[in-house]
Amino acid sequence: MALNLESVAEATSGAIGALVSTTVLYPLDTCKTKYQAELRTGHRQKYRHVSDVLWEAISTRRVLSLYQGLGTKNLQSFISQFIYFYGYSFFKRLYLKKSGNKSIGARDNLLVAIAAAACTVVVTQPLDTASSKMQTSEFGKSKGLWKTITDRTWREAFDGLGISLLLTINPSIQYTVFDQLKLRVLKKHNEKRGKESSPMALSAFSAFVLGAVSKCVATCVTYPAIRCKVTIQAAESEEDEIDDSDPNTRKTVLGALQSIWRREGLFGFFKGLQAQILKTVLSSALLLMVKEKITKSTWVILLAIRRILLLNRIKLKDR
Repeated sequence: MALNLESVAEATSGAIGALVSTTVLYPLDTCKTKYQAELRTGHRQKYRHVSDVLWEAISTRRVLSLYQGLGTKNLQSFISQFIYFYGYSFFKRLYLKKSGNKSIGARDNLLVAIAAAACTVVVTQPLDTASSKMQTSEFGKSKGLWKTITDRTWREAFDGLGISLLLTINPSIQYTVFDQLKLRVLKKHNEKRGKESSPMALSAFSAFVLGAVSKCVATCVTYPAIRCKVTIQAAESEEDEIDDSDPNTRKTVLGALQSIWRREGLFGFFKGLQAQILKTVLSSALLLMVKEKITKSTWVILLAIRRILLLNRIKLKDR
């Protein structure tokens, strides 16, 4: 089946947007992940606030260690966003073609988004796990991608896959909310300017605001599962101080839930929520802003490339 150029353009622009947002906000992501991964044991708690991670990096003169694992994270972000946006765009177009509808409803939009996210998670889970391991390692002692992956079994590379599949509801909620809000905004533009002059894409500011709102909604709904996922992936890291439980039990959803509940209580499931919202909202808003602004250009470039390839093919046949 031939690739759909518009789907490829959506996927490419989304992947580029992911690279930009991941790189810009990576130090905040590292601080957030190390804070989330720590389980309080009695009165022992290394990080009382997310900012404590930053001050540790500054005081030990290891500020650059806040970027440990950036290459792996960028690789994972690029691949996952490309697969996600291509699948999302492809499945949505397929639905509209089969159903004959001009637009997709919220429920069907959500199902399409979940299907695309599930495909993405299965492919990129080893990179996601490796990235979390590298971020939660002691500053200056993070291993490279190859070493991080080969030090563990293939099965361990998929730690947290179950909860990652559960968390497909997060981007699914996010992009469903974003698309529904986007349709309403563009509809208002249609009413004001007329159909012929309706905008093809949101403005940078509108995309940023809608991206922030949609991610905030998705993060608040799914945060307890996000905390469990980080706990599972960080189990047996070099900084773990386990004294009353087997770290292997934390590699299951039930084990992670029990560990958090026993040590931190109900509010433990929401530890780091503010930092998660700040990071993910800024990241998603930036990603969607970049994506909205470059999608058209990407599509034009892809059309030009396809035309050049076709012309070359015709020349070769003529010879």
